[in-house]
Amino acid sequence: MNKRVKFITQSAAIAAIYIVLTVFISAFGLANGAIQIRLSEALTILPYFSLSALPGLFIGCLISNLITGCAIWDVVFGSIATLIGAVFTYLLKNKSKYLAPIAPILSNSIIIPFVLIYVYGIKDAWWFLFLTVGIGEVISCGVLGIMLLNIIEKNKNLIFK
Repeated sequence: MNKRVKFITQSAAIAAIYIVLTVFISAFGLANGAIQIRLSEALTILPYFSLSALPGLFIGCLISNLITGCAIWDVVFGSIATLIGAVFTYLLKNKSKYLAPIAPILSNSIIIPFVLIYVYGIKDAWWFLFLTVGIGEVISCGVLGIMLLNIIEKNKNLIFK
């Protein structure tokens, strides 16, 4: 298969899965807000396996934020936060698989509280929102992401040749 076609196909599949997971968890009110546990953020470990995850995660997050009714600045900065986390996951992939979720946890925990305060006018302190968003990211990226990484690692040659 042509490398470019494979790259685009993998990116599109990752974006689609991210969107489906975000829309699903949005039905429970957990995709946005001060307390959020986006199951889709578990996918931010995928750059550990493939560069094609970077555009897939960014586009998936961007479309998810649009679909779930986020304000435009949340669409922009939320998607950038996910992209930053994914890029650093890719850059750290040769260090340790347990570092894979650290960058997405930190980028979202730092950036999203500012979005919640300045875009949505949430009056909570930044450090409180850092904790609430951070806990959600630890659950989705740290716990679920590492579980996903371990599952994929056993079959990585079939999934990401």
